[in-house]
Amino acid sequence: MFRKRPAVFEPLAAMGYNARDSRPLPRDLRMNAFLLQYLPIVIFFAIAGAIGSLFIIGSLLLAPSAPDPEKNSAYECGFNAFDDARMKFDVRFYLVSILFIIFDLEVAFLFPWAVALTKLPHQTEVFAFWSMMSFLGVLTVGFIYEWKKGALEWE
Repeated sequence: MFRKRPAVFEPLAAMGYNARDSRPLPRDLRMNAFLLQYLPIVIFFAIAGAIGSLFIIGSLLLAPSAPDPEKNSAYECGFNAFDDARMKFDVRFYLVSILFIIFDLEVAFLFPWAVALTKLPHQTEVFAFWSMMSFLGVLTVGFIYEWKKGALEWE
């Protein structure tokens, strides 16, 4: 009888479009209906930008700005700087940070996997379980290799 329009055309009623009309919509009305769905997001970004700008401008205008020499001094863990700021860091510092990122990402992959595993059919669940176990196995082998090479020893 009457074709049901998709949900994207619901805002057209406000434009005077009759939902029982079976004629195809003009292209500009279809585009307007599609873009009206993004209006709350645009409003959200506009309000967020306005509030952020208001806080920045407010702090520039209202905050006291008479810093003393202690406030302008460089912070070096409680003691004065004793060497050039461009000195080289030990490679172990970078190695530990890269290892942290790698194993932190491993945990980040585990959470969505654990949530999705309970919603899978049994055959897919078994495959997903063993594929994650192989992923963890490779990471464990890499961790053992780094441990044996002494990458985790700081001194």
